[in-house]
Amino acid sequence: MKAAVIRNNEIIVEELPDIDLKNREGAVVKVKGCGLCGSDIVKFTHKLSKDGTVLGHEIVGVIVKINSKSGFHEGDVIVSSHHIACGKCIYCRHGNVSMCEHFKETNIIPGGFSEYIYLSEKHLQNVAYLKPENLDDTEASFYEPLGCVIRSIKRANLIDGDKALVVGLGTIGILTAQALKAFNKEVIGCDIMQKRVDGLKNYGINAVTKPDDEYKADAVFMTSGADKAIDTALKYIRNGGKIIVFSSTPHDTSSYPNNEIYYRELTVMGSYSPSREDLKNSLEFLKSGKVKVKGLSTIYGLENIQQAFCDTMTNKIMKAYIKIN
Repeated sequence: MKAAVIRNNEIIVEELPDIDLKNREGAVVKVKGCGLCGSDIVKFTHKLSKDGTVLGHEIVGVIVKINSKSGFHEGDVIVSSHHIACGKCIYCRHGNVSMCEHFKETNIIPGGFSEYIYLSEKHLQNVAYLKPENLDDTEASFYEPLGCVIRSIKRANLIDGDKALVVGLGTIGILTAQALKAFNKEVIGCDIMQKRVDGLKNYGINAVTKPDDEYKADAVFMTSGADKAIDTALKYIRNGGKIIVFSSTPHDTSSYPNNEIYYRELTVMGSYSPSREDLKNSLEFLKSGKVKVKGLSTIYGLENIQQAFCDTMTNKIMKAYIKIN
């Protein structure tokens, strides 16, 4: 089978051994397509994944072989996330599911940018769902990233009347703003690129390149990977407010000033990956149209995956979807 593999600082398509169930529980899934996540780009550009790694986890696929008690059958078109929390450890008990060791160890094999993958029985039982018929494959591939967004909103624990500011209107920013609106929260978006500001307005959500100087938000969602976005967050968060960090920045030395956090009683929290319930909410939001994703992705063939990485990193496109089968 063909798969896109990291090899000598490039993403190239290679032949890998076919996948077989080999008397184990789970399913072999023929991948129809897989979204390109920002975390894939970080792993590639920062050399966090070794040669031979197959990236990709925002999958839509067809079950072609199955040995499972999950209720799925051959021919089912499904979406699935790639990690499963144990639900029992100290991290799970405190709601930090993405810190769970079991969560980190579980994954789809070999990775979503492959013609076929293996999903374990635990994947099928916990994080896989039938693709809603009213969503096309590209739309359905937002199942996992929207789940991440929903978790960040839940972690903010907003109350009625709270105002939210989304800093950075890339794909995740657009999803965050729409999800906040779906949760009936007052939200505006902010981005230095007028094109992205106008794009969010198309979803019926207010957006600006620069909020009014007097504007103060109860929660700021950091979906921009720019170091300067930290200054924006500190300027527009009210005293006692929350900053939810949902992005990595180019320099690990960038930080939130200690005295600002102390004297202003700010809460700065990270949010990374979703729980099972967040994923369930995600599929409901996509199916109902509360969050719209049609047209956000640009489609590339597997043979053009390196170009998809380059175009995403240079902001030529909003998001890439790799069509495989």
